[in-house]
Amino acid sequence: VQLVESGGGSVQAGGSLRLSCAASGYTYSRYCMGWFRQAPGKEREVIAAIYTGDSSTYYADSVKGRFTISRDNAKNTLYLQMNSLKPEDTAMYYCAARISANGYCNTMSYNYWGQGTQVTV
Repeated sequence: VQLVESGGGSVQAGGSLRLSCAASGYTYSRYCMGWFRQAPGKEREVIAAIYTGDSSTYYADSVKGRFTISRDNAKNTLYLQMNSLKPEDTAMYYCAARISANGYCNTMSYNYWGQGTQVTV
């Protein structure tokens, strides 16, 4: 399984960015796809996730109402639309995948990780 993020960059506060994560090599039918971030000196945190079984989503309180996670099944691509960006959103952003039969996605225990893309606000 390979996950490749793109779309990071520098943006002014209040601006928007859209991150993409291209996935390949997957053979599982039900899994979680999540976006994580890690700021310097801080622990990695899950900020958004989506479950392929029922398309349910999870958002951390810090991004709820500003970020939107979505998937394009035809392109095997995961997205994170980030609006109203704040300086505290500055971090390395990672996408990850987790095999899941029950849709529990709000966890750090993901099986596969991308290399990360930097977002600076």
